[in-house]
Amino acid sequence: MTETKDAFGNELANGDTVVLVKQLKVKGTKVALKKGTVVKNIRLSNNPKEINCNAPKVKGLVLLTEFVKKK
Repeated sequence: MTETKDAFGNELANGDTVVLVKQLKVKGTKVALKKGTVVKNIRLSNNPKEINCNAPKVKGLVLLTEFVKKK
């Protein structure tokens, strides 16, 4: 399986905490996640460029790894 890495090349694992490096609009909602938002307890998916998580105000979110930094 291919390694999942954040925007800076750090390897990610299940249960890690990440920080958003860019403001992101969440499709299907009026919510925008601001740069610096902390997302705890991520889950890796089958795609090495995506992670599953629950962000503040948004449950069941899929984030691209290019927008996160390992904390």
